[in-house]
Amino acid sequence: MNPDLPALVHLARSVTEGAEQQLHALTPGQITAKGDRDMVTDVDLAIERQARETLLHQAPGTGFFGEEEGGNTDVETYWIIDPVDGTANFIRSLPLCGISLALVHQGVPVLGVISLPFLHRRYWAATDLGAFRDGHPIRASATRTLPEAMIAIGDYGTGHDAPERNRVALSIQDRLAEQAQRVRMFGSAAVDMVLVADGSIDACITLGNHDWDMAAGVVIAREGGAVVMDTDGSPHTPDSVTTIATAPHLRDAVLDILRTTTAGTRYAAGERSRAC
Repeated sequence: MNPDLPALVHLARSVTEGAEQQLHALTPGQITAKGDRDMVTDVDLAIERQARETLLHQAPGTGFFGEEEGGNTDVETYWIIDPVDGTANFIRSLPLCGISLALVHQGVPVLGVISLPFLHRRYWAATDLGAFRDGHPIRASATRTLPEAMIAIGDYGTGHDAPERNRVALSIQDRLAEQAQRVRMFGSAAVDMVLVADGSIDACITLGNHDWDMAAGVVIAREGGAVVMDTDGSPHTPDSVTTIATAPHLRDAVLDILRTTTAGTRYAAGERSRAC
């Protein structure tokens, strides 16, 4: 059965608004390392647990998966949440962080809500229902050339695969610095994707594809008219190696840069194993 997307958008927005209140009210009292330069706070956990409880109660029959404590994806339809996307920014009181909640149906993200509480912005979208910011429709930019374009690059990598990822990222930045109007690094995949969706920036490139980072932003960017793809230009899927969102007219120019800078790496066109 196909999910009732309008009703579930309403539910997802309500849950996200509750998470906003938690994010404003709580300060990180306990910060725990969960990997190389990767952290989780008690605020992340509180938001994820409350969202899990509410969604499983209000939408019976769906599953739930959170970045911090996992969950069940062995069902046709499930929620996926990053309770604080941009935790490092949040810990430092930088406003570029938010809550990212998506609904996945038959392996495809079909609904996304992203709240950026400290920027006072709320975004949502669902398949064939359009994309919105604070109740107003949004569209990706009409920028046509790289010299006119502002492009965001995903955060540098940490963990065992960081050296290769960071070499590729630096190569991409080097090429973009020669051609794009400006290059930015915001430190949050959710921020990157919604800013492409509403035309604030013209493209974003992330060398990775964790579902909790990307699922909501993929729906919002696509419904906003952006092209969301993998390194080879194929439509982005949960199995994509990279996550690239661009204004429609910039697709080919961005792909040209990626073809040369990722050649010979696991991020190159044709790679299908998921990047971490």
